[in-house]
Amino acid sequence: MDRGNGAPEQQTFRRFKTGESMWDWPDLSQKIFQADRSYKCPTYVHRTPPCQGSCPSGHDIRGWLAIARGQDKPPVAGMPWQEYAFQRMMEANPFPSVMGRVCPAPCEDGCNRNEVDDYVGINGVEQYVGDWAIEHGLKAPAPGPDTGKKVAVIGGGPGGLSAAYFLRRSGHAVTLFEANDQLGGMMRYGIPGYRTPRDKLAAEIGRIVDLGIEVRLKTKVGLDVSIEDLEAGFDAIFWAIGAQKGRGLPVPGWGAENCLSGVEFLDAFNRGWVFSTAKRIVVIGGGDTSIDVASVARRLGHITQHAWHDISGAPTLGHTAHDVAGTIRREGVQAVLTSLFPLDQMTAAIREREDALREGIDIRGGVMPLEIVVDAAGRATAIKMCQCTMKGTTPIPVAGTELEVACDMVISAIGQMADLAEGLERLDGGKNAIAIDAVYKVKGTDKHFAGGDVVRPNLLTTAIGHARIASETITYFLAGCPQDKRPKVDVHRFDLPEELHARGLDPQPYDHGPVRGTCDGEFALHNYEDRSATQVIPHTALFKGHFPYSPRNKRSERHVDADAVMGDFEERIVAFTEAQAKAEGERCMSCGLCFECDACLIFCPQKAIDRVPKKERAIGRYVTTDYKKCVGCHICQDVCPTGYIQMGLGE
Repeated sequence: MDRGNGAPEQQTFRRFKTGESMWDWPDLSQKIFQADRSYKCPTYVHRTPPCQGSCPSGHDIRGWLAIARGQDKPPVAGMPWQEYAFQRMMEANPFPSVMGRVCPAPCEDGCNRNEVDDYVGINGVEQYVGDWAIEHGLKAPAPGPDTGKKVAVIGGGPGGLSAAYFLRRSGHAVTLFEANDQLGGMMRYGIPGYRTPRDKLAAEIGRIVDLGIEVRLKTKVGLDVSIEDLEAGFDAIFWAIGAQKGRGLPVPGWGAENCLSGVEFLDAFNRGWVFSTAKRIVVIGGGDTSIDVASVARRLGHITQHAWHDISGAPTLGHTAHDVAGTIRREGVQAVLTSLFPLDQMTAAIREREDALREGIDIRGGVMPLEIVVDAAGRATAIKMCQCTMKGTTPIPVAGTELEVACDMVISAIGQMADLAEGLERLDGGKNAIAIDAVYKVKGTDKHFAGGDVVRPNLLTTAIGHARIASETITYFLAGCPQDKRPKVDVHRFDLPEELHARGLDPQPYDHGPVRGTCDGEFALHNYEDRSATQVIPHTALFKGHFPYSPRNKRSERHVDADAVMGDFEERIVAFTEAQAKAEGERCMSCGLCFECDACLIFCPQKAIDRVPKKERAIGRYVTTDYKKCVGCHICQDVCPTGYIQMGLGE
């Protein structure tokens, strides 16, 4: 399928090719066929879509895309669809506006629509809804009934703030401890403002704090407050202190005065302490952090002439480039970014790599550092490197390819680790990380839990997912019912009983008397099975021939050329319009759940399938089967685009 600007190729997908049959002779005994009949009948089986299974925060992506396309109507008359989608998003992730911008979207990589034409623009819809919610002043769902329990959350980054949000929603009193003077963690101190606009970040943080969370800023646990104090004053403790220390290069010469980590560089910039950088910098990395470092350096530029009020000790010292660009003379920075992996295998997002190249960053793939060249004054003047090949994650140097890259600063962006010194040593489970069990409880402790980068450095949205799961296990723990395992597919799943309840369609009470069959009973969810906790539906289970070619709506970008990048700190992404967001919702294939296409009803030769009466319909309850008419021919399963219909034993 052509994904470029040319005309698309003709769709050729068919479930069966000429000469093939699903009734292979060795498998015939499993089909339970008797002449033209089978004892199998359709069962409506809900499974998790791969977008959601790939989402570290466990978003109900299919659910809010169904709202965007207008299939799932708000349960309250007059509610805008954006508000309803926002409510659905907030069940798993309280940062839709921020994550819609910075998440590298593993959900889009896993999208089954990739097998038809191109993935659904999930991030774009998330950003649109998140921004709409901010513009219209939407609040977070109200806290639940007070449980009388108190939980301490350590760390005000994405993991800590999300844990505080979910715990407060469960009715617990939450106190959030943050060592910095502002909340946000890596969203504020690790990512530049042109990627996470500070007004959007402040709005989403404020929405969480407004739930009644006590915040203690400039309070470092381990120094200002001891672990023993927390244990004495709280019923549970969640650690989300992140990975604040950057990893240095494991080569001779590292440690020179002008060598620093990417975490240090971005932290200083985002605090407003840096408004110029060196003339020639080399960034070692290959991930998104290294791109951010090089991009910030290019935007800052190099100061060659100071105004009197910009010198050390002046009142304006500490202002960022946003404020002082007009009072100093700047020159462009020569930024070289190197990666062990070739360009097309770098871990940084493709869009970020392309932007970096456009902005004049020299990216060199397949290169490994060998040594920092240091002068007599102890400053790095160059970095010795060579070409390499990769054997797994181990670089293999290529002999005879050594070279030196002259530089005035070397920045290592090869990874991060937690800082578990100064009173937190007892939490170190090895390798500067907290060791947890299957339910996010800190190993060897009574009431400590942890998540996010302090467990294992990963994505921001991974920290949010850890917080959601850990908050739920903490609630079980506080109720005296501790868990020892979690579902195989641990996401915020669609819940049919909850959907029916929201629309006043609850099943009737069951009197627990003996009954043979439930066809006529109003107390059961007929021919429905929920396998979403154990199964992710693959594209092979879908009838993809139902879906025509539909080009993806792409967010526009404000591209910055190399000669204009210096001093440009404006956001680059242009958000979806409402029409684009709805169009992407329409492209969703609703994998694993009915999206009301009528295919089964139209193709059933026995007229055994009919729509549920309109007043009784809900998502997942659109059609029903009359088993007295059904002959088990499997046609409904074959033509089901979403894979929702499976054949099961029946009478």
